[in-house]
Amino acid sequence: MFQHLQAVLFDLDGTLIDSAPDLGAAADKMRTDRGQPSLPLSHYRPMAGAGARGMLGLAFGITPEHPDYNALREEFFINYERGMTVNTYAFDGVAELIAELQARQLPWGVVTNKSARFTEPLTRAMPLFAGAAAVVSGDTTPHAKPHPEPLFEAARRIGVAPERCLYVGDDERDIVAGHAAGMATVAATYGYLGEKADISLWKAHAAINSPLELLKLLNSA
Repeated sequence: MFQHLQAVLFDLDGTLIDSAPDLGAAADKMRTDRGQPSLPLSHYRPMAGAGARGMLGLAFGITPEHPDYNALREEFFINYERGMTVNTYAFDGVAELIAELQARQLPWGVVTNKSARFTEPLTRAMPLFAGAAAVVSGDTTPHAKPHPEPLFEAARRIGVAPERCLYVGDDERDIVAGHAAGMATVAATYGYLGEKADISLWKAHAAINSPLELLKLLNSA
């Protein structure tokens, strides 16, 4: 399945970067601004991959159906914009992984459900992404993952057929999107899996417990 690959695509949050500290801080500031006690990062981390919905759910116990949700979401977005690179870092091994892909002249890119409002300034601020051949956000195309269109768009931008691409992600929707696009898929188990995730149900072609394990898969192809 990993033979004849010509490009590697990655999810962003929970796969390449650990953004949980800044996402959690954006939500927690909303609590402290209202005189509520601060909550630890460990409270927020499991839902970091769910963005505003996950953070607001943990901070205030509300869902998108709540009448105040939209206003709270925009407040969260503003907080996050102001501090999204304070404590966000690439996971250990990611820089080495990307360097090796580039040394092999294997193009790589990002496909995330994060909106361009955040993806573009974040990736511009982190030198890691200077070599990305494509960065596709959740609102780049009319559809977000698990729809395959964002993955198709990334493949088009790189100039590689989808079936020659590998997609790596830490959420079931990443694997669903990858299958729908006809790509090889790898589940990143070190990301934001949440408490109830059962990776065996995702039917990814492989799973990795650290970023550098991806090189072992590529070497064994």
